[in-house]
Amino acid sequence: MPSDKGQVVIGVDLDGVCADFYTRMRDIAAEWFEVTPASLAEDVSYGLAEWGIATEEQYQSLHRFAVTQRDLFATMPMIPGARQHLRRLSDEGYRIRIITHRLFIQFFHEAAVSQTVRWLDDQGIPYWDLCFMKDKDQVGADIYIEDNPFNIEQLRRHGHDVICFANSTNRHIEAPRAANWREVAEMIRARAPLPS
Repeated sequence: MPSDKGQVVIGVDLDGVCADFYTRMRDIAAEWFEVTPASLAEDVSYGLAEWGIATEEQYQSLHRFAVTQRDLFATMPMIPGARQHLRRLSDEGYRIRIITHRLFIQFFHEAAVSQTVRWLDDQGIPYWDLCFMKDKDQVGADIYIEDNPFNIEQLRRHGHDVICFANSTNRHIEAPRAANWREVAEMIRARAPLPS
C-alpha cells in the first residue's frame, strides 16, 4: 500500500480538520456583519448560508477580509488532538502531507501561504510536504483526511481511501467517519498498518 518510497502517506486537510476554521470565521463574520458571534449559528453548511451569505461573491468578500485584514489562516485555533496524534503518527513512520486549497481567491496568495506556514510552525504540526491544490486527487496519498463534502465525494469517486472528519457540513457523508483525532489515528493504523 505505501506510495512514497515505502512510506504510507497521509494526506491531511487543514481547514476543518487541523484548524478550527468555522470557530474563527464565526468571530470574523460577526465583526463583518456587526452582530454578536452568538447570533450566528454554530452548525453551518458548506458556504455559510446560515449566516446570511447567499452568493459566491458575498462569501469571497468575507473571506478576503478574513485573510487580508484579520490573518484568518494564522489565527485559527487548532482542533484538539491534531498536533498530538499527527506527531505520534509521524514518529511511527507515517509521512504527513498537508493538502489544502487556500489559493482559490486571486491576488492574495502570498498572505495565504505565509499565514499557513506560520500557523503550522506556531502550532507544532508535523509535516513533510505542503501542497496547495484544488484537485486533491492529483496529490498522491494513501489515506486522505478531509471534511469538505465535495472533496470527499470526488476523492472517493476516484477510488481513494478517505476518512471524513465529521462536522456539520458533512453529516450526509457516509463512513468511514471520525469524530475526533483519536479516532482518525486509530483508523489510519487499522487501514494502513506499518510493518513492524
